[in-house]
Amino acid sequence: MSALTDFKDLFTRNLRTSGIYIAFVAIIALFALLTNGTLLSATNLTNLVLQFSYVLILALGMIMIIIAGHIDLSVGSVVALAGAVSAVLVIRHGAPWWVGILAALAVGAVVGAWQGFWVAYVGMPAFIVTLAGMLLFRGLTFRVLANVSLSPFPSEYQQVASGFINGLLGGNGYDVFTLLIGVFAVAGFAWSQWRSRQGRLAYNQPVESLVLFVVKLVLVAAVVMAFAWQLANSRGLPIVLIILAVLILTYHVITTRTVFGRHIYAIGGNLSAALLSGVKVKKVNFWIFVNMGLLAGVAGAVFSSRSNGAQPGAGNMFELDAIAACFIGGASTSGGVGRVTGAMVGGLVMAVMSNGMQLMGVEQSTQQIIRGLVLLVAVAFDIYNKRRAGAAS
Repeated sequence: MSALTDFKDLFTRNLRTSGIYIAFVAIIALFALLTNGTLLSATNLTNLVLQFSYVLILALGMIMIIIAGHIDLSVGSVVALAGAVSAVLVIRHGAPWWVGILAALAVGAVVGAWQGFWVAYVGMPAFIVTLAGMLLFRGLTFRVLANVSLSPFPSEYQQVASGFINGLLGGNGYDVFTLLIGVFAVAGFAWSQWRSRQGRLAYNQPVESLVLFVVKLVLVAAVVMAFAWQLANSRGLPIVLIILAVLILTYHVITTRTVFGRHIYAIGGNLSAALLSGVKVKKVNFWIFVNMGLLAGVAGAVFSSRSNGAQPGAGNMFELDAIAACFIGGASTSGGVGRVTGAMVGGLVMAVMSNGMQLMGVEQSTQQIIRGLVLLVAVAFDIYNKRRAGAAS
């Protein structure tokens, strides 16, 4: 198979997943041009990681919810409640900073179990349960904070979202450790891609030509190392980026390599078939909501650390950012389709668009209009793909 045929196949075989990567590159190039390169500056890339990490954390849990055919409208309120409980313990009562982190995670997990019970075992629609949760947990946040903001957190707590690893291995004007992490990331990606390719060949499945495979690895390596170089020349490796990377790898493995992950896809793809196949649907649904709550707790700790305090209105509209990231990243509105990597790219698309428009001085109202249109186009594209697939069959 020729390289030209491979490129055509790459872009048309699965347009839902490959199209978002093309769009992501185009959006970066557009805003880099419009901002005269400021978008890709070392300082701005670092700020991009710090400011939008919570969206990606929430999207990791939301993609599993959406794949299973559900939705969660409460995560913004859960982020606020988790941050509020942490602030009360650490700031008002003087508890150690790590107690506040654990409390935020515990609040998220308990909330997830509460909502998972109603969805999985009572049988209520997730839309209704989480809509009620959005109101309930927002009200609890106001009660916990007594309608006032609390700040500041201790410096150790602030390091969770605003800290950096810099100078660990030295470097003359740049952080060697950050570059080394970039090299390890590239090596890990190349190894996983090579292993996947060899596995496909062993089962006589179609793969791209070796030339195209190498070109793809080189491009990814160039992007990753350019990103690492910019971070190394700024403030070093953000601690929150390490947290995010561990979570992404963990959930990628869960959704692609485990029985639990396959069951999530089975439930969203065909619920009746999943039941007949022996999938414990109630148990799976319960745990995906517990997981969503736990990740909302993580996001709550990260966001409160970043903002150095807790506010009653924190987390407002966060759920819509997470949902938009999943749909823009290729998730289907009817369930059964979606990937962790797609959700991450979808979240980055939203982040780059927001950051680029802020750098250009675009009014907030215009930003909201553009983001809404992008989400609308993404869902319309999903519907178009389904109709095209139905017509082809």
